Amino acid sequence: MAGGGLLTHIAVSKFADHVPLYRLCQIYGRDGVEMSRSTITDMIGNCALLLTPLAEAIGRHVLKADKVHGDDTPIRALGGKGEKAHTGRLWVYVRDDRPSGDKAPPAVWFQYSADRKGEHPARHLKNFSGILQADAYSGYNAIYKDGRILEAGCWSHARRKLWDIHVKQKRLPGTLAHEGLVRIGEVFKVEAEVNGRSALRRRRMRQARTAPVLKELKSWMNETLAQVSAKSPMALAIGYSLSNWTALTNFVNDGRIDAHNNTAERALRGVAIGRKNYLHVGSDAGGHTAAVMYTLLGTCRLNQINPQRYLRHVLERIADHPINRIDELLPWAVAAKWEDDADEKDTLLAA
Repeated sequence: MAGGGLLTHIAVSKFADHVPLYRLCQIYGRDGVEMSRSTITDMIGNCALLLTPLAEAIGRHVLKADKVHGDDTPIRALGGKGEKAHTGRLWVYVRDDRPSGDKAPPAVWFQYSADRKGEHPARHLKNFSGILQADAYSGYNAIYKDGRILEAGCWSHARRKLWDIHVKQKRLPGTLAHEGLVRIGEVFKVEAEVNGRSALRRRRMRQARTAPVLKELKSWMNETLAQVSAKSPMALAIGYSLSNWTALTNFVNDGRIDAHNNTAERALRGVAIGRKNYLHVGSDAGGHTAAVMYTLLGTCRLNQINPQRYLRHVLERIADHPINRIDELLPWAVAAKWEDDADEKDTLLAA
């Protein structure tokens, strides 16, 4: 396997800076290092294989949370010899309770599947019990049935449906879509104030201020639904909110829950940029490789850790590191060690 410095540069370039492999080949070639795309692909695959236990440890950390944000996005996967290309999925699960004052390190866990069947999130979350904050994807329905997982909806998703109508209406004020947006905006005003407060404080403020807003919003939606055509975009937008009302309003009585799923959507932005640049993964195996790398680099980003420094540190140690102490190589653990080492160095210099 190549050295840690080269592997780190390749991994960060592709999965954090979204550089396609053909561009990496050109960049290295310009410096006199000739490498083919297949060589780089193999190097990244071997790197991900080495890092898989660490990605799994991050996954365990994510699933220990009371609440997890979930989402997924398509990614095109090329088939092997004689196989057709197909659309795979990257699933993301995020632990980030800083909005409710929690101090646990945030983390993101990616998983890949060759399709979007509901069996995949069911498998990913088989050991999880708590709150799943997600959109109303029907593939999640089975995991809510036994009561082990509570569904929490996303007001950003509900709002977006009205926003799309508002844009088509040239953002004219006074329309039904505009009125709906203004009403939902009142919910987000309260959320801006409760962000970072304790779960108990969030619940109390929401019960006092958000609950009345939602009561009026629901009445307005029911009245509006009776006025518009059943097949109109407005009816469909309102129907989404009303049919998912319980999930959308669970946050009022539980301060751990957010009013939206923006946390998961932000975690997928890097994938969207990368997909635009490199178009596809080479195979389903490449999808699993991407999941490992996005897990590590995404978790570094959430914790404001330099991904290049972290990956190099880990790659230089993980092969000889005891598997039962893998948590010592988690991003926040490594960053804490760096801080301790720096403090010790400062103490020695001051002595």
